[in-house]
Amino acid sequence: MMAVEVQTGPTFRAGTPKVLFEGIYGHPPPTLQPGFGYDVAPDGKRFLMVKPVEQKSSSPQLQVVENWLEELKRKAGK
Repeated sequence: MMAVEVQTGPTFRAGTPKVLFEGIYGHPPPTLQPGFGYDVAPDGKRFLMVKPVEQKSSSPQLQVVENWLEELKRKAGK
């Protein structure tokens, strides 16, 4: 992701691009709304990026945790 300062008037001028951060970021999974895989906070100070998870196996896995609240209570001694 890069940023560049721009001047819009009286004529358009673009500054030198600067790297904000590096990494492999991709489009969101097909199950999510299509887009660029990132969004910018309304104040322009933060980004939310979709980063692919490195798969160690050839097939995706789903883990379901049941009764997690009871387990948490047990571990907390309640």
